[in-house]
Amino acid sequence: MKAPRQVLRLLHINFVLVKHGLDELILATHLFRPLRYLVYFLPWYWLRGKRAPRGERIRLALEELGPIFVKFGQLLSTRPDLLPEDIAAELALLQDRVTPFPGEQAQRIIEQAYGKPVAEVFQEFDPAPLAAASIAQVHTARLFDGRQVIIKVLRPGVEKDIERDLDLLYFIAGLAGRYWAEARRLRPREVVAEFDKTLHDELDLLREAGNASQLRRNFAGSDLLYVPEIIWPLTHRNVMVMERIFATPISNVDALIAQGVNLKTLSERGVEIFFTQVFRHNFFHADMHPGNIFVARDGRYMAVDFGIMGTLDERDQRYLAENFMAFFNRDYKRVAQAHVEAGWVPHGTRVDEFESAIRSVCEPIFERPLSEISFGQLLLRLFQTARRFNMEVQPQLVLLQKTLLAIEGLGRELYPDLDLWTTAKPFLERWMSEQVGLRAMFKTLRANAPLVAEKLPHLPLLLYEFLQQSRDGKLQAEWKSTELEKLRREMKRNAQRNYYAIVGAALLVSAAIIKGASVFEPLTLWNVPVLAWLLGGAGALILIRLWFGNRD
Repeated sequence: MKAPRQVLRLLHINFVLVKHGLDELILATHLFRPLRYLVYFLPWYWLRGKRAPRGERIRLALEELGPIFVKFGQLLSTRPDLLPEDIAAELALLQDRVTPFPGEQAQRIIEQAYGKPVAEVFQEFDPAPLAAASIAQVHTARLFDGRQVIIKVLRPGVEKDIERDLDLLYFIAGLAGRYWAEARRLRPREVVAEFDKTLHDELDLLREAGNASQLRRNFAGSDLLYVPEIIWPLTHRNVMVMERIFATPISNVDALIAQGVNLKTLSERGVEIFFTQVFRHNFFHADMHPGNIFVARDGRYMAVDFGIMGTLDERDQRYLAENFMAFFNRDYKRVAQAHVEAGWVPHGTRVDEFESAIRSVCEPIFERPLSEISFGQLLLRLFQTARRFNMEVQPQLVLLQKTLLAIEGLGRELYPDLDLWTTAKPFLERWMSEQVGLRAMFKTLRANAPLVAEKLPHLPLLLYEFLQQSRDGKLQAEWKSTELEKLRREMKRNAQRNYYAIVGAALLVSAAIIKGASVFEPLTLWNVPVLAWLLGGAGALILIRLWFGNRD
């Protein structure tokens, strides 16, 4: 039943694009390009009046199509260098100015969550939304203790809309996996599954509140980033209450300059915040579009919207750091080796060829400010290199790559002369020195000091027992590995089988010997001694049981 629904959804998407005068986008695709001339026969082509600017039409279409399409527009809006200026400016409105739902409806949702009227929970409540996004919208309020807060409320029906479009994405990913030659390398189903997980995390405001609390602890006492406090007693799965902050949106560069904020320092701090989150805390804000970032008067970053957070396992974190360090040092051979060791490219890849390809992509962008780097050309060459060397997409790194894209786009807006590499290199060198060498050893010892202190009094006795067993020849190795344990059990079973086989054969031989001995002749059955019958029967039963056991 899903396929017809997905086909209808595809038709609806096309209808919305046509409705907003974006039929040229449909007819410009490879599939419909031969039919472009048919547009002149469509009635609305001649009857429609003056159209709104193309950027506005694209924005309205994405809003109507739902949360997933708005998310896509938000991501594109962070890269004005890759889009025409008019489209980038309109898509930026998707960051916090999506069409809101009625304030009365938001109030009903809040009252249902608390089980009481809004007036009993808040001293003041403003039904007019402060901001509206694809998943939720924000209202301002005041608590009875005088604190000003914001209330984040999930959009009604948003889960159903997201499930519908996720089904469509899985359907398209399944078709791609079946019919697209590049699917094995690009892993569309895994990428959609990662997107699915992050979207469902964003639908749970309790989870978002937990993310905010963790990030607040990570930067407690820091002059780099401020995270608002969560009001936990008033937070539910679909309603979250948080301290209200007053700061300048990071996209308002003119206001920042008027306040005397040093944009170079601000952009460098942004890079440091990103690398601190990824490598020191291993917990990073993965939705860092300009609508979620503000700047205080003292130049400190202030963040909101913690629905999408990213983490890396230690293996990916280490390989990523090695890649960055080798890249900053222009050690392209090490970059190539790290990719092979991580399994990001096939193990049979020739390192020298891969090294040469990486050099040709990366060398032109070194020691150049962001304003002089063509990231459109860079992305194109990266895609070509990835395809040539069968580099697989790593779904666990998709959030990080998305965040890097947004951070770099933000840096372009704030301070286009920023040298990203020079800014990031000292931080990574410091982090790497903490992971290896003497500093890492002392850090590990310090972290394990309580455990060492607990075990230390027992060491003399354990050492004495070890030496005593060694002297007496009683020292035994204990197998802990699962595979070794399986092998041990198999060897034990084989030894048992051999033992019983020997016993059974011995009983049969004993029966034959007794049959020939005259001393047992008085106790016979059909001229065979009874003892021979008993021993022979027992031996035969043992061997028959072993034979059937081996077959099983």
